[in-house]
Amino acid sequence: MTPLVDVPIAVLDPARFSGTVSAPLYDDFQHAAEQARKLLAGRVVWNINTTAHGGGVAEMLRSLLGYVRGAGIDARWEVITGDSEFFRVTKRIHNNLHGSAGDGGELGGAERAVYNAVLDTNADALRACVRANDVVIVHDPQTAGLIPAIRDIGARVIWRCHVGTDTPNDLVRRAWAFLLPDVVQADAVIFSHSAFAWKGIDEARIHIVAPSIDAFSPKNYELDADTVQLILGAARIVDGGRQGTPSFVRQDGSAARIDSRARIIDDVPIPSGVPVVTQVSRWDRLKDPVGVLQGFVDHVAPRHPTSHLALAGPDVAAVSDDPEGAEVLAEVTESRRGLAEAMRDRVHLLCLPMDDDEVNAVMVNALQRHATVAVQKSLAEGFGLTVAEAMWKGRPVVASRVGGIQDQIVDGVSGLLLDDPTDLRAFGDAVSELLDDPRRAAAMGDSAREQVRELFLGPRHLIQYVDLLNTLP
Repeated sequence: MTPLVDVPIAVLDPARFSGTVSAPLYDDFQHAAEQARKLLAGRVVWNINTTAHGGGVAEMLRSLLGYVRGAGIDARWEVITGDSEFFRVTKRIHNNLHGSAGDGGELGGAERAVYNAVLDTNADALRACVRANDVVIVHDPQTAGLIPAIRDIGARVIWRCHVGTDTPNDLVRRAWAFLLPDVVQADAVIFSHSAFAWKGIDEARIHIVAPSIDAFSPKNYELDADTVQLILGAARIVDGGRQGTPSFVRQDGSAARIDSRARIIDDVPIPSGVPVVTQVSRWDRLKDPVGVLQGFVDHVAPRHPTSHLALAGPDVAAVSDDPEGAEVLAEVTESRRGLAEAMRDRVHLLCLPMDDDEVNAVMVNALQRHATVAVQKSLAEGFGLTVAEAMWKGRPVVASRVGGIQDQIVDGVSGLLLDDPTDLRAFGDAVSELLDDPRRAAAMGDSAREQVRELFLGPRHLIQYVDLLNTLP
């Protein structure tokens, strides 16, 4: 096991936000960048997590750190490494922080030994590159155990927790107890949603910072209708889509072609020209893909006989820090294969290639733009970047009123919120309501895009980071 992998960061120009966000927000953004250059002169800002591929944290870091570098600040990104047992333990912590038992295992002395052994090896590598007075931002439960070592170096350390639950139970408190001895040593702790803040942490050190999306990344930049169909046709996601080899622009400005295809379970693509209900997420039980499938089959499909469901996620073999992904995909596949043939052909399970992050991203972009209704029926959610992504594309969204999702959607204005994500009839009613009323759906999509423009793009996010840095000792 080789500890610490350096992730290359492309330099991105912050000036591209001029004209995209409001003039006052852009002015505040420029002022914050100037403050940051003075505050961080001669210092490095390190970000540390567990993967450079797959998942919202890695995607967000790729964009944010590019703009930080573009603003003239030395930002770097390191990925820690671990063995399968380490990731089994940290996935258990992740599930417990959402109030879920996950694999049902313990978080005791044996698990602590596994956790510490991996992080001690990575901490030794950190000592060789991090210097006193640097700023180190460590992300999520997998990295919390690095905090004491970073403090010993003399660097400022911020722990950012991207997961949580609105109503803690004993499982949540068990995970807190496992992580708190390390977390309380951080100079600051960031949560994505106010209800996620833990008891036992000094309130003065707690900061609420919502994540953001990059409007200019391949996942979110503008695609016209013809290009959407060309991409989905080339990926074999939509049957009868435009034929050809589409190209796209990478974040570094270079051109690339889409030669990869999605892997579709049972090789059943989406027919062209039908209404599509789409959920894009990891294959994770907390995203409830089986519930989405059942809610569509029982409560949407009978009322809308031409509608189809697309459940899309990453190729599970390529997501190293999520050992449950393959299990969940197998569960969804089994549920789909249990359907009658006519219904089975209306449910599409899409495994998007992960060999090239930006090819994957542009496929997601096209899928979300192709959706008639986007959904995110999570049972628990830290924030739910796929919600903001779909909103930015002007899609009406039906999502659960959990975690950070409820901070993104104004119910009835920029989307529809489900009070009980396990109520499949309510889910079906909400989706059908939007399928029945295209004019209302379009108005919600327009409102959703404006909501994201001011609240969930990079400038607001980076301004909050500079505000936080100004509070550090």
